[in-house]
Amino acid sequence: MMANGGTGGGAGGEPKRHIPVLLQSVLEALKPADGETYIDGTFGAGGYSRAILEAADCHVIGIDRDPVSLEIGRELEKEFPRNFTIIEGCFSDLQSLAGKCGKTNVDGVVLDVGVSSMQLDTPERGFSFQSDGPLDMRMGRSGQSAAEIIADLDEQILADILYKLGEEKRSRAIARAIVRQRQEQPIVTTKQLADLVGSVIGRRKDGINPATRTFQALRIYVNQELEELAYGLGAAENILRPGGRLVVVSFHSLEDRIVKNFLTRRSGNVPLPSRHRPEVVERPVQSFRLVNRKAVKPTGEEVGVNPRARSARLRAAERTEEETVPLDFDGLGIPRIDPR
Repeated sequence: MMANGGTGGGAGGEPKRHIPVLLQSVLEALKPADGETYIDGTFGAGGYSRAILEAADCHVIGIDRDPVSLEIGRELEKEFPRNFTIIEGCFSDLQSLAGKCGKTNVDGVVLDVGVSSMQLDTPERGFSFQSDGPLDMRMGRSGQSAAEIIADLDEQILADILYKLGEEKRSRAIARAIVRQRQEQPIVTTKQLADLVGSVIGRRKDGINPATRTFQALRIYVNQELEELAYGLGAAENILRPGGRLVVVSFHSLEDRIVKNFLTRRSGNVPLPSRHRPEVVERPVQSFRLVNRKAVKPTGEEVGVNPRARSARLRAAERTEEETVPLDFDGLGIPRIDPR
């Protein structure tokens, strides 16, 4: 995973200049300082890492599982040999990955969650319905592709994925169409799936491609993005020193809800006990202090330059000295879906 704010592909498949979303707001929240160590858990095209390195004489550890991002990271290592390290892995494992670099406490963690512009703009990665390509959607090198998933899962689970992870109201009809189609011919390309969804939904009045929610849901499921986000937040909580900053940029409501719920609960604001379960009283945890009460949104000027920034939301918090408690997945609002 990486920053979502790239500008897309250039001629010959080369990415254009990367524009990190909410970059100035990220730097203001993170407050890079000389001698400190930061983790860019979603390195991507390196926009945040480079900006942090240029803002202070500090050390940055970049993490990504995307092969293209790792190559970009190795080039940045050459440019900043004393100050930057790139590591292959998932940001949910950022605590153990940082430990391999000898870092048990860090001063800041930044996460930019979701699909990247480089991934969207590379047809062979299979993330986008804008260009035809293999129906893959994997951010890393392992696991099942989207094509394999829709070939194997039963109709009810497919419908649950589309409804819970894509908020697709026509999920049952789309799942039924997928099952019917795969009995006649395997669905192995992005165009096949997009055309199939379009035939079920038809043209949307708001102009959004009818396959948008289906593609989002499958991508999240393929990469287990919401679970990784939860574990990543917990790992950041564990590795940040008191006074360290956590900065998270998300791009859709499911991600932002998880981040908001995590930081709300970790800053001592817990829901009132349910009248159905009055005996359950959650101990207030104050492992973070909120930097901003409300999410920071991009300006109209930034959206004009980079339309993909439109849905971005930034939340930030500062680590306290209080110890942590285990993650509550239900409390974070992560949808439950039957296991594969």
